[in-house]
Amino acid sequence: MRDSFAVGLSGVLLLGTLAGCAGSSPRFTSSGPAAGRQDDTAGHQLEGVASYYADEFHGRTTANGEVFDMNAMTAAHRTLPFGTVVRVTNIESGASVVIRINDRGPFKDDRVIDLSYVAARQLGMISKGTVRVRLKIVDSEQISPP
Repeated sequence: MRDSFAVGLSGVLLLGTLAGCAGSSPRFTSSGPAAGRQDDTAGHQLEGVASYYADEFHGRTTANGEVFDMNAMTAAHRTLPFGTVVRVTNIESGASVVIRINDRGPFKDDRVIDLSYVAARQLGMISKGTVRVRLKIVDSEQISPP
């Protein structure tokens, strides 16, 4: 009885893991564009909605072990390797920033990146909260934090 419970529990955990992987988070892939997004792997570009995070997370540990500094040019992305350098361009205004991925997120399905406060401010998105952006990988080599 105990063995069948363990097997059943393993199956449930496996199904939960697979269901979590089946989400529609935007990625830099070669599988072609996802609905509503442009994906150009030749130029390593992706378009979508950016948000930002600030005060509530300032001083907390990021997914890569750094302390989050809302005044540093960093961001959270679901799949890009830590240390990847990305140019983020506000599609409406043309303003752009170069950030380094050091965290995981965003945790809302309609978002492609969570920027630090200072990066969001430079993109002119503080009052709106979110903007449509284009991401372009500048350097995919993992780099050390400053």
